[in-house]
Amino acid sequence: MTTIGIRATILAAAALAAGPAFALDDTAPQPVVVTPLVSTNVTAAGQPIVLPQKDARVIASLFEIAPGATLPVHKHPSMRYAYVLEGELLVTNVETGAATTYRAGDFIVEMLDIWHQGASVGPDTVRLVVIDQVEGDVQNTLLRAKATP
Repeated sequence: MTTIGIRATILAAAALAAGPAFALDDTAPQPVVVTPLVSTNVTAAGQPIVLPQKDARVIASLFEIAPGATLPVHKHPSMRYAYVLEGELLVTNVETGAATTYRAGDFIVEMLDIWHQGASVGPDTVRLVVIDQVEGDVQNTLLRAKATP
């Protein structure tokens, strides 16, 4: 291979290794843009993430929570993740009182097996993409029984 051939090969390899850009013009739109949302190994409550060990099943849902609506106190025995598309969601850990407000663009690694409650606190409907990871046909939302007088 000639010196020119070696230089061309090195330049081509460097261009490919540099990323997915397909044009020399930095102002040209890129065909794929990846924006990291979260990288964590713990839940919103600081617990280690625990994945199903057998018969793993993924369930994806779209939730819409009207302005002013409050979800019942509940917990998840398996991992649940949510991405907020719209609105403001206030999630309160009812065991500690700690609360966090999530807004459009936030990714939530939900609390594992901790009683909590969500409420739509802004003027817009909360829209969430929710992903559960469960074993088999396990229900991933358990409601707390209401106290009787």
